[in-house]
Amino acid sequence: MKNNLREDGKFSYVEEGEGRPIIILHGLMGGLSNFEGVMDFFPKNGYKVVILELPLYDLSLLKTSVANFAKYLREFLELKGYKDVILLGNSLGGHIALLGTKMYPELVKALVITGSSGLYESAMGESYPKRGDYEYIRKKAENVFYDPKIATKEIVDDVFETVNDRNKLIKTLAIAKSAIRHNMSKDLPKMHTPTCIIWGRNDNVTPPEVAEDFYRLLPDADLYWIEKCGHAAMMEHPDAFNEILYKWLTARNL
Repeated sequence: MKNNLREDGKFSYVEEGEGRPIIILHGLMGGLSNFEGVMDFFPKNGYKVVILELPLYDLSLLKTSVANFAKYLREFLELKGYKDVILLGNSLGGHIALLGTKMYPELVKALVITGSSGLYESAMGESYPKRGDYEYIRKKAENVFYDPKIATKEIVDDVFETVNDRNKLIKTLAIAKSAIRHNMSKDLPKMHTPTCIIWGRNDNVTPPEVAEDFYRLLPDADLYWIEKCGHAAMMEHPDAFNEILYKWLTARNL
């Protein structure tokens, strides 16, 4: 996926297909490759899929916040001339999608969240940064999934490298604090954008009751469960995820 990265000014992204844009926002510890299943399916079914690389570690410490990532998203959409987009976010990416929709509703036609932060304070790496302890990091990475084998050595190595890089660790903690500050429980009832909530029934990071809260608070939302599934449904059960999302988009005439 990294080999297909395009550069446009300060933005890096992967883009495939034609049609209504599905803009994908990855999580704090999640790479672009987490969405390979989405990228394989939706361009063949009438959508342009764009995965935006978020500047998680590139902004100054003062600007490292969920709100500034949402502004970065808006700048990207305006640069590319994308309108009526579908935002799809996992974990922190879901939070950025939610805040971006609240701030710039005129740009967003629909919203898709999975394992999203925004309501649940512990969703953001509460005790992740334990530097130097590879075994601890491996267990934390495995806990993200229902099937621990999904946490490959490459995934664990990436997380280990992040928490052992002092600059990245400081930025990670800043993002976590910003996410907690930007709790969206009061905003959600005012957000009427059609929203598809797809959640792993066995999510240990953002437990099922978080999905139920999103469903209860968002005025125009549908909630779908994937069984035997953890925090990253689009990785762990890509076919089920794509099927749910495609049916929802079709039913909503999107």
